[in-house]
Amino acid sequence: MKFRRNISNRLKIISITIFSALVLANVVLSHTIFENPSSKTVINSVFYEDISNTDIRTNYYNEEYKTSKTEKLKLVPCGDVFGVKFFTKGVIIIGNTDIETQSGFINPAQISGLEKDDIITKINGKEVNTVEELAEIIEKSNGNILFVEYIRNNENSSTELKPVLSVSDNKYKTGIWVRDSTAGIGTITYYNPENKTFAGLGHGICDIDTGSLMPLLRATIVDVDITEITKGKYGTPGELKGVFDNTQKGVLIKNSDFGVFGILDKTPQSLYEALETASKEEIYPGKATVLGNVDGKGINEYDVYISKIDKNSDGTKCFSVEVTDEKLLSLTGGIVQGMSGSPIIQNGKLIGAVTHVLINDPTKGYGIFIENMLAKTPDLTV
Repeated sequence: MKFRRNISNRLKIISITIFSALVLANVVLSHTIFENPSSKTVINSVFYEDISNTDIRTNYYNEEYKTSKTEKLKLVPCGDVFGVKFFTKGVIIIGNTDIETQSGFINPAQISGLEKDDIITKINGKEVNTVEELAEIIEKSNGNILFVEYIRNNENSSTELKPVLSVSDNKYKTGIWVRDSTAGIGTITYYNPENKTFAGLGHGICDIDTGSLMPLLRATIVDVDITEITKGKYGTPGELKGVFDNTQKGVLIKNSDFGVFGILDKTPQSLYEALETASKEEIYPGKATVLGNVDGKGINEYDVYISKIDKNSDGTKCFSVEVTDEKLLSLTGGIVQGMSGSPIIQNGKLIGAVTHVLINDPTKGYGIFIENMLAKTPDLTV
């Protein structure tokens, strides 16, 4: 899950199995980059559990949520796919390694106490948000001790980190693998025409290695053209693959465990006008439909069956969803990566969104109550 700064101009084709810039003690290691005359970015969907323009630096990561009630609230169920280019607030440690020096192998990161999943926010009092910034500081350290501020388990901490000189390339390194960005495909759940806000995914954008929620610095929403479907099968989740357009269509303002939230520049496509949202008490076992654009030919409505409803659930696995629609089964084999956020409609009301697929049975998965998503909607009142 990785993209670097000025992504629309600098990156054209990305191998999403890498999905971000990896740095070993400040050296960028992994990117598969090729030029594409279409000015688009080819990328695979990885959202199986997926802010602004580049001039805006506002951090919404610690913003308080506003609880929204479902009663009489009307939202437009969407179902169209979108691409997201996501940049983190701070850099995330995804691992560490030994550095070969003239004195033998040394692991400065381990010595300092830094661990996988820590988020480095400052070095010597200076904010660090990109791998390039971290790399420059380490390379220019001349081996002097660096004062590192970081976040672990939502708590601020600090430590001293001493780079060492690597014999392999005569550069100062710390043995830290870090990530500063990600990208992928998801589905828009709903759009609120009153304030142009939207929600999608039904779960957060998490680091592919650590599994932790990624802190948001800024993220751009773009259109995506689906070019390929990998069907789900027993033991292997399917996925949507597509092409990113470089034209911005919106921004994210919040990445939460219950979905992503943002603002769109224009009204998205939908098969429906605004529908009432259902409370969890209104949802019942039985037939429902899901909206999705899985083949890139437009949004369609597919039959599903809702069961095992846990009305006490305050998480993202609130009820079971089984795909029963023969057309969708023939296209995807069931629920695939990239469909997270697909809105679910029952009895003429928006009840929730698809969030997960069962690895051993891609025809089945889980959904989140729309009530739970709305409870985590950021307060956009000004």
